[in-house]
Amino acid sequence: MGQLDNRVAIVTGGASGIGAACAETLAREGARVVATDIDDAGGRDLVARIRAAGGEALFLHQDVTDEARWPEIIAETEAKYGRLDIMVANAGIGVSARTIVDMTMADWRRQTAINIDGVFLSVKHCIPAMRRAGNGGSIVMISSVAGLRGSPTLAGYSATKGAVRLFAKSIAMECAGAGDGIRVNSVHPGIIDTPIWGKIPVNAQATGRNAPPDPHELARTGAPLGRAGTPYDIANGVLFLASDASSYMTGAELVIDGGITAGTVARRI
Repeated sequence: MGQLDNRVAIVTGGASGIGAACAETLAREGARVVATDIDDAGGRDLVARIRAAGGEALFLHQDVTDEARWPEIIAETEAKYGRLDIMVANAGIGVSARTIVDMTMADWRRQTAINIDGVFLSVKHCIPAMRRAGNGGSIVMISSVAGLRGSPTLAGYSATKGAVRLFAKSIAMECAGAGDGIRVNSVHPGIIDTPIWGKIPVNAQATGRNAPPDPHELARTGAPLGRAGTPYDIANGVLFLASDASSYMTGAELVIDGGITAGTVARRI
């Protein structure tokens, strides 16, 4: 028996990194998983891995900022699996700039569209489906430690992830007030070794860097545990929030950051 037997989950940004780890972990625990992404090749590879491991999964192409696509995603999920119980709003990007003065409006809007609008749309369209299923549900929004504290060169990213944090709390209160049994929580990863680091635009003039950030080097000096986390470290937290093990949690923040937000330590050589 898996922790999520007979449940159906959607994971956005599911083709790689934290999203892929979440999809694989939820499927391992018995969920039927719908992974969505703009990366079709990565999505197909993910589904192949899940099925090879004995799980059940479906990949659907999706740009989370396209509202017209959301009703189709929900309809295809219900047609295939009959219900929706879990939403993991994971899709996101990071855009770095040396200072906010150097950030372009185009980059600001692109980041907010994916990181905020995409999460808003996932919630707007998943709640009616969860209510149709009639067995409550769990919404997990992937925020960041950057949504808990300021981060130089990532001010725009921090703004979006801080928005996700309070959006989760507000929707948790809405659902609690409605008595629909839907729980809503946010997850705050620290420095995690995922492909997002290589996708952060490199512009020496704007960022002061000639190469993407190295998560292992950042974690060695910035995380009290002295190492970068893995996507599965985050996926295990998402599994907890998606399962009945967290049935008395809503509006909460699950911080998985190697101790970054706890404080600093003197590194022993």
